[in-house]
Amino acid sequence: MNSLDWAVLIGYFGVMVAIGVWSHKRVDNVSDFFTAGGKMPWWLSGISHHMSGYSAVMFTGYAGIAYTYGVTSFVTWSFPIALGIAIGSKLFAPRINRLRSRLHVASPLEYLKNRYDLKTQQALAWSGMLLKIVDVGAKWAAIATLLSVFTGISLNQGILITGTITAVYCTIGGLWADALTELGQFVIQLLAGVAMFVAVILELNDMGIGFFGAWDEPALQGHEKPLVGPYGTVFLLAFVFIKLFEYNGGMLNQAQRYMATANARQAERSARLSAILWLVWPLVLFFPMWMSPLLVESQKPDGSDSYGLMTEQLLPHGLLGLVIVGFFSHTMAMCSSDANAIAAVFTRDCAPVVWRRARTWSEGQGLRVARIATVVFLGLSMAAATQVNSPTFGDIITVVIKWVAGLMGPMAIPMMLGLLRPFRRSGPTAALASWSLGLFAFWLVNYPINWNVEGGVPLQYQVSIPLAVSLVLYILIGFLKPEDTPERLAIIERINTDGDGAAAAAVPVPAGPVDEVVRAKD
Repeated sequence: MNSLDWAVLIGYFGVMVAIGVWSHKRVDNVSDFFTAGGKMPWWLSGISHHMSGYSAVMFTGYAGIAYTYGVTSFVTWSFPIALGIAIGSKLFAPRINRLRSRLHVASPLEYLKNRYDLKTQQALAWSGMLLKIVDVGAKWAAIATLLSVFTGISLNQGILITGTITAVYCTIGGLWADALTELGQFVIQLLAGVAMFVAVILELNDMGIGFFGAWDEPALQGHEKPLVGPYGTVFLLAFVFIKLFEYNGGMLNQAQRYMATANARQAERSARLSAILWLVWPLVLFFPMWMSPLLVESQKPDGSDSYGLMTEQLLPHGLLGLVIVGFFSHTMAMCSSDANAIAAVFTRDCAPVVWRRARTWSEGQGLRVARIATVVFLGLSMAAATQVNSPTFGDIITVVIKWVAGLMGPMAIPMMLGLLRPFRRSGPTAALASWSLGLFAFWLVNYPINWNVEGGVPLQYQVSIPLAVSLVLYILIGFLKPEDTPERLAIIERINTDGDGAAAAAVPVPAGPVDEVVRAKD
């Protein structure tokens, strides 16, 4: 990097902070901070939904998969996401929007208090926050890894820089700041991605290699196969199910994008736009990664530095700075949206249970706590980032695939399936059993069994078995022990019927029955 690249990078950080300051004017209460007051246009929600699913992990971990295996990086990652969101556009997006517009909640988990009970909601809320700390920690580690390639600064310094800047703009402006910065980041990503795509094409032409002829090169032998190595058919099928839950609300931040639109129809359009972007745009981003074995030699066993090395080699200064900004934009988009979602869960779901004063917060007090919770979450995730590549967590892609994907089913199944009429018989017993035994299955498969199997348990089973256990238990216990009370059925009907109307922009208020449960505990 030279002074021109640094100017582009510093200018980008300045714009992000400026957007946060401007968005501050649009945040008057908790509803504005967490769900944009239900006033976000569908197209902005769709772009924000798409961008909040990216991070620098794509340019490190998945770049390593592309370097080593080829097109399976697309087939087993962005394609399942696109398919999952397309299905979720009908199945989940309208219903999640009605959580805000009809039940007047500000957190995606807030409805669980009435759909199941307080214990179930608290179990999912606290475990979901812990998982998110690890997940976002991997994202900070990924961007710091890239930053170290370009600047030579240490991993911890990179984590501190990116985390601090993200904390400033998302804490000030809430979901509006997240969405508007993600729109700017989408434009930057478009320019940077096209620049890298063109640079690789020109470099291949200079080497006498055509666009299609590259696949015949010895260095890319077998890279055109869709399912190779540990990424086989079982892994793909498991990932379709995992991404169906994860990218439609299971990881909470995407659920907020659906909640932020004015009504259920706009939430559906938002999801469809995101699905189209996930199907088309990653092809442009992945092509340079697929070609990377022809252009660079990775210095890391997992190939995670290949994209950074290729960028340095091919792009002139200025454009190099733009691509680096693109790396930052991916990670900051995802991490800021995660921080906002987790702050919503803590402020609306957890604090009122563990702290009596939280039940009587004014709008101003609730907003201040939301901002503090955002900063605390970012700080904890940055601390977790320093442990990536340790014996506990493993490398970046291990955290993202094994930990996050493997734990997604137990966390998301009670939340997501609880929205749907066919699962109305599944109550608190089914939800807690699905959650707890799914987590136990994850531990069992990934540790005791993995230690005692020669060569370890294949990755596809590490991520699929916890999901299968949770899903089967949720359905089976609901059938054997139905808990579909009139109150729970009424919640499900409100989520599954149209008629949002003027209630769409209502300010979220705590549900009465839940307050009574909490007071009874006191």
